Amino acid sequence: MEQQIINGIAEAVKAIYDVELPTSRIVLQPTKKEFEGSLTFVTFSLTKQLGKNPVEIGEEIGRYLKENTEAVADYNIVKGFLNLVISKGVWVNTLASIAEDKNYGHLPSNGEKVMVEYSSPNTNKPLHLGHLRNNFLGHSVSLILDAAGYDVQKVNLVNDRGIHICKSMLAYTKFGKGEEPSETLKGDKLVGNYYVAFDKAYKVEIAQLIEEKKSDYASLEGVEDLKALKKSIEGKGASKKNKIPLTDEEKVQIKDVKALFEYAEKNAPLLLEAQEMLRKWEAGDEETVALWKKMNDWVYAGFAQSYEMMGVEFDNVYYESQTYLLGKDIVQEGLDSGVFFKKENGSVWIDLKAEKLDEKLVLRGDGTAVYMTQDMGTADLKYKDFGMNKSVYVVGNEQDYHFKVLQAIMKKLGRPYADGIFHLSYGMVELPEGKMKSREGTVVDADDLIQEMIDTAQERTEESGKIDGFTLEEAKVLFKQLALGALKYYLLKVDPKKTMLFNPKESIDFQGDTGVYIQYNHAKIQALLRRADKDGIDYTAAGYKGLTDISEAEADLVAILSKLNDKIVESADAYAPSIIANYAFDVAKQYSKVYSESPIFNEEDDKKKAFRIALSKQSSDAIRIALSLIGVQSPSRM
Repeated sequence: MEQQIINGIAEAVKAIYDVELPTSRIVLQPTKKEFEGSLTFVTFSLTKQLGKNPVEIGEEIGRYLKENTEAVADYNIVKGFLNLVISKGVWVNTLASIAEDKNYGHLPSNGEKVMVEYSSPNTNKPLHLGHLRNNFLGHSVSLILDAAGYDVQKVNLVNDRGIHICKSMLAYTKFGKGEEPSETLKGDKLVGNYYVAFDKAYKVEIAQLIEEKKSDYASLEGVEDLKALKKSIEGKGASKKNKIPLTDEEKVQIKDVKALFEYAEKNAPLLLEAQEMLRKWEAGDEETVALWKKMNDWVYAGFAQSYEMMGVEFDNVYYESQTYLLGKDIVQEGLDSGVFFKKENGSVWIDLKAEKLDEKLVLRGDGTAVYMTQDMGTADLKYKDFGMNKSVYVVGNEQDYHFKVLQAIMKKLGRPYADGIFHLSYGMVELPEGKMKSREGTVVDADDLIQEMIDTAQERTEESGKIDGFTLEEAKVLFKQLALGALKYYLLKVDPKKTMLFNPKESIDFQGDTGVYIQYNHAKIQALLRRADKDGIDYTAAGYKGLTDISEAEADLVAILSKLNDKIVESADAYAPSIIANYAFDVAKQYSKVYSESPIFNEEDDKKKAFRIALSKQSSDAIRIALSLIGVQSPSRM
């Protein structure tokens, strides 16, 4: 229908002004709510070419379209905006076309390959609320890209090596006493407990070292609370507007207290032992590697349960323990080619000052890998396996610099996939209580949060009496669908780049902008369709053929339904599931309006009744497809 109007505008310009206007220059946009019409053509850009003012151009094109184009029933001009009122009969035919469109909600292949890497957990702790946003975002982007016609591979890069892993391992050897996972304690949570235990013991050692070395600094003599002193002095310069100059004594004190804290943090015995354990692991020490394998296996079993609960999956899993050596080979390649350079301590770097990224470490002086080492190796391996046009990394915005550097390095190394590296940066998720910290054990465990959501869904659903006639098993399935629907929708309806505040109670509401509200509308339509089928009503296009009398609300709903494929492409191009999530809400909201204004089974006109049922079915399909693209299931009963 839009293409007919675009062609009609081109014909009007040719017929009226004898000017060839390429259809690529003709853009239609939704009409603003305060004006009559569905589509708007802006005429300002034609004034110079046609030699008339925008209102005259709009009037002449509008008149031509009304007289010569079936789709346009009327028009109005607001300055340089030509607002077009679409024929009601055209909207009826549009609904029939949508129902017959085999590509509705899934576009044909475009021949391009995309790899989406998400989750990327560490094997020293269980998945938490931040991981939920990451997993839901990566999984949804993968589904949307697939629907947009891309060949998509979903991958998970597990961070299973490094100093943080050794911290959990070391704490387990010291405090574990042979503890193992059980029915009440998943393996990932057990290992996470020892990561927290390491941090607690490490802080005790830091405090002890500070006390032991405090007397070496004359400026700190007599100071009881060094943390308070450090905080007090740093606070004076915290506000540029109200900055208080430091005294000479304070300058010495802040220098000394920072040096003391840095010494203690670097020389705490536990940290030194963890560093030695990492060196043993990289050297292949049998006892160290055996412990590493055992604890990682515990974690993987726990992760598998969490992923199943979340409803996310992967086509391939990479492990950093298998890619960091590939990264070391790339470091040597870079040294040989002059892309990298060595410093006196043997560490290897790259100079990216020309790219305004400064110098970046790619291998430590003791030969151990850093994150960049393994990321280079993984990038090569992924391209070898899949040969993708685009490689999307779903990682929090605290790693923005890291991925700019990774792309710059791979470009300098001449990798063919370098331009296709894309960091899908997203903001952190915070709770009303504030930020979470893994080391301190203040994170919100993903499993616990999902279970809390399921419990809340059960409580709210039972209160509203929406599960009458459900078996116990059916009710359990519904509670989980509603819980994950609420959680995923709440986390995905916001633009990925924004830091967001998550309120579990607010997310699971049967009214308003929530996943549950959308799911409820889908279930309501399914009940309606079951009744229509039982009554033997024909709501195929034949049942409402020739109908021209529909309401504005119904026409607006058809217009929204016709935009699904456009929204999928828009969402895929922006890597933004929020576009699809909000589209699902728009369908549900507009359908609710139609449902409240236009009776269905009490309607005496059979064509109108058939049209409204068909419109309901298409709304249900659009909701189901849109929700599925953000990983949410659509219950057929509620």
